This record gives sequence, structure tokens and C-alpha cells, in this order.
Amino acid sequence: MQEREDHLIQATAADSTIRLLAAVTTRLVAEACGRHATAPTASAALGRTLTGAMLLGRTFKDLEYITVRIDCDGLIGGIVAEANAHGQVRGYVKNPAAHIPPNAIGKLDVRGVVGNGMLHVIREVGVEIGLAKEPYIGSVPIVSGEIAEDFTHYLSVSEQVNSACSLGVFVEGEQEKVTNAGGYLIQVMPGCDEETVAALETAIRQAPSVTDMLRSGADAETMLQQVMGTIPVTVLESHSIEFRCKCSYERAVSLVTALGEEEVSDMLAKDNGAELTCHFCNAVYYLDDEALRNILSPSSPVLM
Repeated sequence: MQEREDHLIQATAADSTIRLLAAVTTRLVAEACGRHATAPTASAALGRTLTGAMLLGRTFKDLEYITVRIDCDGLIGGIVAEANAHGQVRGYVKNPAAHIPPNAIGKLDVRGVVGNGMLHVIREVGVEIGLAKEPYIGSVPIVSGEIAEDFTHYLSVSEQVNSACSLGVFVEGEQEKVTNAGGYLIQVMPGCDEETVAALETAIRQAPSVTDMLRSGADAETMLQQVMGTIPVTVLESHSIEFRCKCSYERAVSLVTALGEEEVSDMLAKDNGAELTCHFCNAVYYLDDEALRNILSPSSPVLM
């Protein structure tokens, strides 16, 4: 079977009283897990959080940038994911080696490596165009540790929107490779009648799991159709999505410069250079002695 491109769709149902989003995130989750060399359970936790952040980000305004941070006491130590309005997401777990035996039903025990703690969602407006506004921060206790239920709880408490979220990551065989990842988010808007809500709740309960749908070849639209049962779905938009980090060599130079002359001089004297690793994508940037000397004594522009 040909590998599907990652994509996200936005849709509606029941005369626009139900808002729907679904995404196939296999490639971006596989890239993130590969960059961080995550163990299988850590891969599932990171992949679910990246997908959830991507879906949640599309429910906000176009200029918003969101950060999802899970502070927890489990083996994984914490999870961070960032998503923007352009379909780009990045993230990491504090302990990539977090892994425990499967749970009682033979699934990767994400709840077990997450444990208890808090889910924070930070919404910033206009960051990428230089606007400086006070961010909105919503925080709720972790109620499940399975990630999807925690996103649902956040939306109910902080955004006051009745929602259903399901996220899945399938890690294949001995190579521990992510072969399927994705999820959906369903939100009931004001004006949705009780009969439709009841039909929706029944359809969601009877729907296959996200990983089962993805493994059977479902794309984002097919996933929504299966979840919605007899309720017709109207697709509004489709977006390409990807794992992409904001780090660069130039940012690395700026970070080292910000340390101050004394610290940079110490790096030059002791290490003859500096090495920085990006938390989000694990990229490594090396500044040699010439780069450090240029920070200490920047080359003056030639005046014509």
C-alpha cells in the first residue's frame, strides 16, 4: 500500500453545529520520534501530543501559535509540542527512553509513563509577525494520562466547548518504527439539538479506534465518516502538515551572543568552540573558534 501524505482536514456537520478536524500525522510523528530516538511508549506519548497540538491549533485564529506542555511525575518526565497556523509542529519528551510493559489490554501504556500532573496550553497571538501580546495560558490537571482525554478535559474546562478527541500512534515490530499516527477532534457548537448530540455520542462509542482505522488505510476524511456514523460530513478545507523546527545556525549564534562577553570568552579559552543541541529537533550546531571570536569582536562593515 502506498504511504499516505500527512494531511489535516476541517469539516462540519449538522448545519455547522458540529465542528470537525482530523489528521493523518504518520510521517511527522515518525520524523520526530526518529530525531529523538524515542522508545515505543515515549513515541506513542510524543506522537499523540504532537497530533493533539496540531488539531487544537487549527481551532484558534490564524495568527495564533500554541504550545502544549505536559508537566508530569511519570517516567517520561514531561512533553512539549508547539504548532502554528501553517501546519507546522515540533516537540520533544524529556525522557526519550521512557518505556514500560504493555497495559492490561496489550497496548502501549502511555498513561503509565505520563502519570499525574498538569496540562498547559499557551496561546500566543502574532508571534511570527513580531507582535508582542500577553499570552493566554490555560491549565488543567491531567485526568487520564492517555493524552486525548486530557485534551478533551482542557477544552471542556478552559475553552468551555464540549468536545471529543481521539489520538493514536502505532509502533511496528522489532524496529520500533511509527507506521501509523493521527487523530480527530469533534466539537459541539451552540444550537446543536439533543437528538443529534445523542446520535453523535452513539456513533463515537461504536467507531473503531484511530489506529485501527489508519491501519486499514483510512485517510482523514474516511476517519471522520466512520466516526460520525450516519451523520453526513461536509469537508471545508484540507491542509498539508509537517514536522518543522524554528532552530537555525543564526539562532544558535544569537543564543551564544546573549550569554555575554565573559561566558563567550570562557568557551573560547576552554573549548575552542561551542556546541548547542536543539531540544525540539535534536539538531546540533557547532560554533568554531572563528565564530566565537567574531561574536567578541564583530567584523565592521566596509563603508563605501
